[in-house]
Amino acid sequence: MINPTEVNSLIRLLDDPDSEIFEHVHEKLLSYGVEAVAYLETAFEQAFDAIQQERIANLVHEIQFGTLKNDLKLWHQSGAFDLLQGILIINRYQYPDLDEQKIINQLEAIKRDIWIQMMHEASPKEQIKLINHVLYNIYGFSGNTSNHLDPQNSYLSQVLETKKGNQPSLAIIYSIIAQKLDIPVYGVNLPQHFILAYLDESQQSEFEGGVLFYINAFNKGFIFGRRDVDMFLKQLSLKYDKQFYEPCSNNEIIKRVLRNLISAYENLGSAEKVNEMNELLAILE
Repeated sequence: MINPTEVNSLIRLLDDPDSEIFEHVHEKLLSYGVEAVAYLETAFEQAFDAIQQERIANLVHEIQFGTLKNDLKLWHQSGAFDLLQGILIINRYQYPDLDEQKIINQLEAIKRDIWIQMMHEASPKEQIKLINHVLYNIYGFSGNTSNHLDPQNSYLSQVLETKKGNQPSLAIIYSIIAQKLDIPVYGVNLPQHFILAYLDESQQSEFEGGVLFYINAFNKGFIFGRRDVDMFLKQLSLKYDKQFYEPCSNNEIIKRVLRNLISAYENLGSAEKVNEMNELLAILE
């Protein structure tokens, strides 16, 4: 347990002009980790000095970013099995204080609305048409075509709030909900596009890796076949590669999200955020 008096005394020294004292205080507060954040936030609200406020804000970010990196490392090392957990960790970068249970409840509510209308003997395409109806017609999700490079398109809490996202974020929501309903829909890491594959788990289909068909979550769940992927790769002058047709790992999906965030922050000229996103990406490499 940390001593509140000691922590508050240290926080008061954050605006000390002596760089050696500042360094010592900074390191000591950093060593307390997450426990110090509440004290720092209270001090920030009470601080009148701009330097002190800036130093407190930077320190809070440093502590939270350190925790986020550890969480991502743990997720990666333990097999990256839970895609929702992975994307929630990335969400903490921009929204560290967000109640994550709220996101889980929002996804559960969408799942329930689909499940209520689900027929037991529905064919794969009927299942997908129902998901599409609920996600795009009832909830109003759509691809953010007007501001594609906005970093908010990659943060799950924002996409659920605004109902607008980019290809990976909409595909992540789509696949998480489908899998909660035991519908075998998984992400495919296609260049310049992120799509979904419906797997035929009962038998090997004529497609690679037992894929029945593909889904474009960015385009209202549009269903298409392998030939369309062939044509698309041809347009990009790309040679055949198995990974463009088959589901990728959750690790690859989160890497794709991070690369999108790197592009978004480069576009905004946020060099510091680009560096931090690269740090997160390096954890998953």
